[in-house]
Amino acid sequence: QVHLVESGGGLVQPGGSLTLSCEASGRFFRLNAMGWYRQAPGKERELVAGSPTRGITTYGDFVKGRFTISRDNAKNTAYLQMNSLKPEDTAVYYCYADEIRRTWGQGTQVTVSS
Repeated sequence: QVHLVESGGGLVQPGGSLTLSCEASGRFFRLNAMGWYRQAPGKERELVAGSPTRGITTYGDFVKGRFTISRDNAKNTAYLQMNSLKPEDTAVYYCYADEIRRTWGQGTQVTVSS
C-alpha cells in the first residue's frame, strides 16, 4: 500500500514561487505515475500536472509554462515547482500516485495573496 506525504505549501505573494514535495512510502513494487491536482473553494478538483513513469508529462491549461513537475524515482518523490504564482492559484494541492490503484495525499494549502 502506498502512503503519500506532501510538504511545501504556504503563503506566498503574487509573482512568487513555491515548491511542493510528495514522498511515497510503504510497500509497493513500482509507481506508474505521480502528479498533482488542486481544488479551490467551490470549484471542482482539476489536474495541475501528471508525470507517468513511461509517457508524456501533462499540465493543466492554466499552467502556461509556470509550473514544472519532476520526479526522483530513487526517492519515490515528486516535486512541483511553481513560479509566477497568481491569486487564482490559491487552492489545496493534492498529490497522487498510481500503482495498482490511485492513492491520494492529504493535501497542502497554497495561498497566493499580498
